[in-house]
Amino acid sequence: MRATSEARNGNSEEEETQHQTLTGTPRPLGRLPRLSFAAHCFRADDETTSDDDNDEEQQQQQQQQQFPTSKQYDTSHATFLLPDRFDVLGLGQAMVDFSGTVDDKFLEKLGLEKGTRKVVNHEERGRVLRAMDGCSYKAAAGGSLSNSLVALARLGISPVGGPPLNVAMAGSVGSDPLGGFYRAKLRRANVHFLSAPIKDGTTGTVIVLTTPDAHRTMLAYQGTSSTINFDPCLSSMISSTKILVVEGYLFELPDTIETIKKACEEACRSGSLVAVTASDVSCIERHYDEFWEIVGNYADVVFANSDEARALCDFSPKESPIAVTRYLSHFVPLVSVTDGPRGSYIGVKGEAVYVPPSPCVPIDTCGAGDAYASGILYGILRGVSDLKGMGTLAARIAATVVGQQGTRLRVQDAVKLAESFAFHLDSSSVQSDVGSDHISSF
Repeated sequence: MRATSEARNGNSEEEETQHQTLTGTPRPLGRLPRLSFAAHCFRADDETTSDDDNDEEQQQQQQQQQFPTSKQYDTSHATFLLPDRFDVLGLGQAMVDFSGTVDDKFLEKLGLEKGTRKVVNHEERGRVLRAMDGCSYKAAAGGSLSNSLVALARLGISPVGGPPLNVAMAGSVGSDPLGGFYRAKLRRANVHFLSAPIKDGTTGTVIVLTTPDAHRTMLAYQGTSSTINFDPCLSSMISSTKILVVEGYLFELPDTIETIKKACEEACRSGSLVAVTASDVSCIERHYDEFWEIVGNYADVVFANSDEARALCDFSPKESPIAVTRYLSHFVPLVSVTDGPRGSYIGVKGEAVYVPPSPCVPIDTCGAGDAYASGILYGILRGVSDLKGMGTLAARIAATVVGQQGTRLRVQDAVKLAESFAFHLDSSSVQSDVGSDHISSF
């Protein structure tokens, strides 16, 4: 059963001792307290034909006849049908990515620190895009959450190990060309985009500058349509989903934090699982208390890399990933912590399972964590209780994305991975339903 606030706030002598071993001072295992106090001119042909476009067409053909639908919603002059129930509904930022390759001198000229993520205004975004004139770059419907959702939708194309998966996203886009571009791209990837465009709003963008050493510098522009409102329509959608995934970047939007809370409350009332992505260290540090209000009271699953996990625990950089994973799992039933090429950890009830990395020749690490999260979600939805097997699938998906250009898991790779995973599943490790009881059984 879902852990109640009272149960999570319980602090047995054994738990206190485990915490003291990690940090040196006992602390209640309730809510963790703070310890130390040229998008300006979009061209539709920026991404005309690509492998991702071909993947979307292939995915649509495979899924076209598979999903029974009943609900309707109207988006941009066309009527689309919605399934009765979603497997996953993601609540996150809808951002168009402008990705390009630059050298260190380009970053120095613009005064940008390599490998960082920075929020910029409209003028700063225009300045960077003008500087990129003549560079090779492309536009894509990006964002960390959408990467995970597209990968999950592609893993769930064919009924391997269960029925095809219904995946959706709610976010905020403007009525500008970028907003139309974003919604169209997700629809083609069979991710239902549920939110109507905001009239006269501008869609957010992320400029991703990759240097030859594979370091990524990201500049995020929130747009004027960045607020996500909680309305009866969104509430109804959440009540008919198995897993609500909340993207951590949303905590950067003050007006959306209340929406996050209401969405999580509705998920709890409906018996849906709640997953939270940590997203970014600086975002956690700026909104630490808000993060923990959601994580400590509502989350069934947390996705983080080792740095983000340390930030959530307010631990020093010297703390090992396994120690952080174990500690977080006292607060959240299932914790997923990735540690780059060193592997990953899945934490449950104060224990952590190590998952070795899947071998690959790295080409682009962008989107690796997003791909890993899709594997964990897929395993949960398929009712898998074997943590090592679930983590191994997630690691293989991440390695597949790292070994290619681009952040999206390709359709043909997704189908092979899903079929391989189903083939190796032992029937005793699969449960018939997904919910809080499934999570608590790990």
